[in-house]
Amino acid sequence: MRIGIDVGGTNTDAVLMDGQSVLAAVKTATTRDVTGGITAALAGLQRQRAFDPAAVNAVMIGTTHFINALVEADRLAPTAAVRLGLPATASLPPMVDWPERLVEAIAGRAYLCHGGHEFDGRRIADLREDEIQRVAEELDRHGVRSVAISSVFSPVNAEFEQRAADILTAQLPGLAVSLSSEVGRMGLLERENATIINASLRELAGQIVDGLADSLESAGIRAPLYLSQNDGTLMDVDFARRYPVATFASGPTNSMRGAAFLSGLETCAVVDVGGTTSDIGVLRHGFPREATTEVSVAGIRTNFRMPDVLSLGIGGGSRVRGDAGAVTVGPDSVGYRLAEEALVFGGSTLTATDVAVAAGRAAIGDPGAVRDLDRALARAALARIARDIGDAIERIRTSPEPLPVVAVGGGSILLPDEIGDSGQVHRPEHFAVANAIGAAIAQIGGEVDRIFPVEPGQRQSVLDEAKQEAVDRAVASGAKPGSVRVVEVDEVPLAYLPGNATRIRVKAVGDLQMEAVRG
Repeated sequence: MRIGIDVGGTNTDAVLMDGQSVLAAVKTATTRDVTGGITAALAGLQRQRAFDPAAVNAVMIGTTHFINALVEADRLAPTAAVRLGLPATASLPPMVDWPERLVEAIAGRAYLCHGGHEFDGRRIADLREDEIQRVAEELDRHGVRSVAISSVFSPVNAEFEQRAADILTAQLPGLAVSLSSEVGRMGLLERENATIINASLRELAGQIVDGLADSLESAGIRAPLYLSQNDGTLMDVDFARRYPVATFASGPTNSMRGAAFLSGLETCAVVDVGGTTSDIGVLRHGFPREATTEVSVAGIRTNFRMPDVLSLGIGGGSRVRGDAGAVTVGPDSVGYRLAEEALVFGGSTLTATDVAVAAGRAAIGDPGAVRDLDRALARAALARIARDIGDAIERIRTSPEPLPVVAVGGGSILLPDEIGDSGQVHRPEHFAVANAIGAAIAQIGGEVDRIFPVEPGQRQSVLDEAKQEAVDRAVASGAKPGSVRVVEVDEVPLAYLPGNATRIRVKAVGDLQMEAVRG
């Protein structure tokens, strides 16, 4: 048995699963400290289906802790950025494009040092150890507790980043170090930004992971804890302490993975309708299609793994205004106050949930409270929602072929039975807690993303090498060897670089090795 938990802005959802079967599913209110909501969710599972805590093999949690801390510029550690690239890269210093409030929140300091490599591994300049030692003295003087080290083309050769880290930690043993070669992808500024964000969250990560573990222990659960990553795979608690930035998009990703599991569709559009927003994404081979461009997080450009998700301000709490001739839905929402402000709950605000109840789509709250609601207005509002969602699905399609649509999330009652040329909307069983199910069924992944020189006639052997490396990384992270498969291969020739340079990205996933977990 395993437990999946997804912490959202409004609700904390939890499921108890035995193999492929859902034994219990609960929805509780998210608490400010988050761990309180998790404790309540675990208690709810126990009430619904009594289980022996010792029989739980693993617990998987998707959490909004870290993205919220960044957006709110709260609980971030004093952080420095050390870039190895001189004499190149000096024109745009670290954090040049950051919002000022976030630079202040991390007491951001930047240092430029010699080093870095070309795309093919040749050195731009040698690393100067005396420079790094002077940086260590500065960090100590200013009370910096976490540092992000980035080097030009470090995904090709991470030698200098590792050497700089060794020098800094030798002088400052308590310093938390994040390396860009382990956090982001190609693209210096975006990779550096992602690494600085990660460094600023390292202290919080330790506190959060300890808090989550305490929640499980108080419920009598001794099973290993895993956190959901942006790409739909899992990381253990040690990895989560080092790479909290990898959790940022775990909410939408869990919903999409849960949709694939519940519907049996591996290639489809997923519409996850919550209380405030609707997230629309595409599944390929059962995993979310990843964004191919940089992703902006709290106003900062990054390039780490994130799903390609389009968010609309349409949810169960969206305010409905106007009349049947000109109706608007959202983008503002009553959010977590839905149970107080919606008409069907005795409130005075007309929401999308109210029009769904008035139209007979759902039986929530007191249907009598919307008995006198103009039916033409209700139909017009739902038609507007269907049209906006249909337009979003069209925007994320990359081929003229119709995409099946799977609707999940508690707010999916707002959607019609058919959308555009995609045909019937699939609403699988347990659709309201698809996010928690996505966390529970998540797998272990391994990825390779770097530039390879491809000699004539050697393309296939280079691809095979990259695939094997991705598989090996998945197994090393805890995947069962026989279950690992390659789910994605991207190959982009870089004509502007000499030597038949090709960027190759391979992703492999496999099932969590539960035998090792129990041991």
